[in-house]
Amino acid sequence: MFCPKCGSLLRIKKEQDQNILVCSCGFTSTDTSLGRIQEKMKPRTAALDVIEKVTEPFPLANQECPRCKHPRAFFWTQQTRAGDEPETKFFRCEKCKHTWRDYS
Repeated sequence: MFCPKCGSLLRIKKEQDQNILVCSCGFTSTDTSLGRIQEKMKPRTAALDVIEKVTEPFPLANQECPRCKHPRAFFWTQQTRAGDEPETKFFRCEKCKHTWRDYS
């Protein structure tokens, strides 16, 4: 459902109990052959799974938390500086969820 005049996406507008297609350039049409007009989307009926426990997708490392002194933390790496410099390693404590960086 694109405007034949400018190529923009047409919006559905309801006027006097009739659906019309409207564009920002001023084009309007009541011709439904330009595309299928839907009144409302049907709600999804699929059941959702409820996850009780949030799990971290990162691996664990033997790294002591500077805040609570817990011996293990999740880690990941990210390029935060120029491409010719080493990446930054981030840690998140398994116990208190404190996050810190290691630039080495």
